[in-house]
Amino acid sequence: MSEFLSNNLPYLLSGISVGGQYALIAIGYTMVYGILRLINFAHGDVFMVAGLIMVYATASLPIYVSIILVIVVTVILGVIIEKVAYKPLRSAPRMSVMISAIGVSYLLQNCALYFTGGLPQIYPSIPFLSEQVQIGSASTKMVTIITPILTVILVLILVTMIKKTKTGMAMRAVSRDFETSELMGIKINNVISMTFAIGCLLAAVGSLLYFTNYTSVIPTSGAMPGLKAFVAAVFGGIGSVPGAVIGAFIIGICENIIKGLGWTVFSDAFTFVLLIVILVVKPTGIFGEKSTDKV
Repeated sequence: MSEFLSNNLPYLLSGISVGGQYALIAIGYTMVYGILRLINFAHGDVFMVAGLIMVYATASLPIYVSIILVIVVTVILGVIIEKVAYKPLRSAPRMSVMISAIGVSYLLQNCALYFTGGLPQIYPSIPFLSEQVQIGSASTKMVTIITPILTVILVLILVTMIKKTKTGMAMRAVSRDFETSELMGIKINNVISMTFAIGCLLAAVGSLLYFTNYTSVIPTSGAMPGLKAFVAAVFGGIGSVPGAVIGAFIIGICENIIKGLGWTVFSDAFTFVLLIVILVVKPTGIFGEKSTDKV
């Protein structure tokens, strides 16, 4: 066992780090679904846009100002997407909203293609996060250590906010019963905008951590992380924040262990096989609640 850990320590560390980054994206999926019953397929592309904003911002601004700008602009982008693409379809069939989400995803990808010309954009090196550290037999970047710690801190803050604040109480009420919450005086639109803002803030933080390791950004950079984060949300029980986080860490660790065993070509396939298995065995996910129909 100790020999296995020693040989695979770099992959374990990488898996924990990548799992934390998937978790920050997955929370956005699970929060939006919990309130609107909507899979926001554009969320992975918002993550990609955050990476491009960082690339262009650092061309003329100091690195720490650029980080703040990335977070602020990404949050604003998420709120604008909700207001323009989803709010007008609030009472429309779910299929219409899903098509709108897919449309926003392709719009963001094509805008990124236009601005970048399809060329990979080199992500700037962030001081401290890019420093090399030695852990046992593994040499890795500081971001590998920071990611799981920061992810846990942000998740604890989020869970506390949801359980202890009026905004969190409103979110829980809306997720339970949309119409009744509105009748009770809760400002539905404000709650939904706050949900998108929180999800995009976490996606922006996730992009800062993710692209520190994967140092180039292309228009489709958000596609695979977004899909894997979605699988993590489904695996953990979509609508459950702790479930999404645990699912993301499991996927991150497993896919990197698969790479360590020399089966790199199957690492992505594993994620989607896991999705099929969980949908067959337990469609509501590990922490998902059984839905009951009232008669």
